[in-house]
Amino acid sequence: MMLPHVAVLMTSHNRREKTLSALRALDRQRGLPDRTTLRVHLVDAGSSDGTPEAVGRGHPDVEVVSVGTDVYWGHGMRVASRCADDADGQAGTRTHRWTHQLWLNDDVELAPDAVAVLLETARRVGPHAVIVGAVRGRGGCTTYSGRRGRSLRLVEPTGRPEPCDTYNGNVVLLPRAVHDRVGDLDKVFRHGMGDYDHGFRARRAGVAAFVAPHHVGVCESNQRLTGSREPGIGVGEALRRLTSQRELPLRQWWVYCLRHSWPWAPVLMFSPYVKTAVRAALDRSQR
Repeated sequence: MMLPHVAVLMTSHNRREKTLSALRALDRQRGLPDRTTLRVHLVDAGSSDGTPEAVGRGHPDVEVVSVGTDVYWGHGMRVASRCADDADGQAGTRTHRWTHQLWLNDDVELAPDAVAVLLETARRVGPHAVIVGAVRGRGGCTTYSGRRGRSLRLVEPTGRPEPCDTYNGNVVLLPRAVHDRVGDLDKVFRHGMGDYDHGFRARRAGVAAFVAPHHVGVCESNQRLTGSREPGIGVGEALRRLTSQRELPLRQWWVYCLRHSWPWAPVLMFSPYVKTAVRAALDRSQR
């Protein structure tokens, strides 16, 4: 059996302390199979807060690749994946090729046994399944996990591997066999939606996905009243924010709807923009 060699894929942008905290938690992993190796490939999108330099000082084994500020999460994770493949080529032998990729958001603080739990779950369900790590906020509620059903409800850990339909990309373990079959996040999705799309593409390719039996770390959910939901910003500004790369850019959202919601794609396509405009108009009228 090949020894686990995990290529950890991360992106960062002006979250130096969170990124360093995530890396420290990764360094504290315990209970791993004997001779397991972890190699981090971090793509930094033009941070101005000293993130690359701080990572270089505190974690010299992390490969840091600096790119422009126009590189968002989805694109950055594809760059990190290519870096992992390039490192395989430099190693020159099959025994040093990565056996798993681990997607890890830089605002996730892993539990000390997180990687061990993910690898053990992968061993239990077999090498042809995606393993999703559920995370929770400081208050204890699950914030990101696998998703299930048409409403994409969160899948709670139950003490055993729980099947899911797709997943948030905060903590995801991809065995090499899965990556060879499904590939990276689609280049169409520069920031969001790519994780959900990846999960649905995996399912169509016959690849199952399971949420690990226990929470694997802490990650706070995004604040609700920000971006296009910020009170009092008006219809035009709300729609501008909604169609930005950080939320639902028009072309990417249309591709997502076509792929995963036909024949309801036209309805789903326009729904969030209409809802946002109405919400912003009502909010402004009540002030």
